[in-house]
Amino acid sequence: MARRTGRRPGNPDTREAILDAARTAFAERGFDAASIRGIATAAGVDPALVHHYFGTKEQLFRATVNVPLDPAELLPGVLAGGTDGVGERLVRTFLTVWDSPAGAGAVALLRSATNNEWTARLMREFLVTQVLRRVLDHLDMPPAELPLRGSLVATQMIGLAMMRYVIRLEPVASADPETLVRAIGPTVQRYLTGDLG
Repeated sequence: MARRTGRRPGNPDTREAILDAARTAFAERGFDAASIRGIATAAGVDPALVHHYFGTKEQLFRATVNVPLDPAELLPGVLAGGTDGVGERLVRTFLTVWDSPAGAGAVALLRSATNNEWTARLMREFLVTQVLRRVLDHLDMPPAELPLRGSLVATQMIGLAMMRYVIRLEPVASADPETLVRAIGPTVQRYLTGDLG
């Protein structure tokens, strides 16, 4: 009998055990406090196996929330050109992703977050650590203002997603994306850089 060469196929149970441990860690402790070592211990595997299956902590986190796109690849385009117009660029990028085939996964995640506390925690962590923090870190604002500014931006973006993709409120549901960018972008810009008083 000939011996097979190459890498042995991974055990799907191991991969799922890692994902289950990661979901729990990220939901209970948050992205920053969860560690690959702790996740590996909870899954009963070596930390190197976590890296083998998922790569970095950010990649593992995206796998737990089943996000098809990496915000780190999209946000440089949002941040290009400085703070002027960042609100419109953020809304435009958001709509481009949600209107694409990848948006179906985002809609499923949003629907699940409204009914499941674990998914809501994971989605909150994703928004804060993978999207909002990356945008807010580029603003010249007092650090004490950043959490409120980020939360206000999230109200607009998640509200837009709910009305356009879940509830399908017309005319928002079928509006041309640029119409929405012009209408919502200035509000997001004010939340990011304007006077909140």
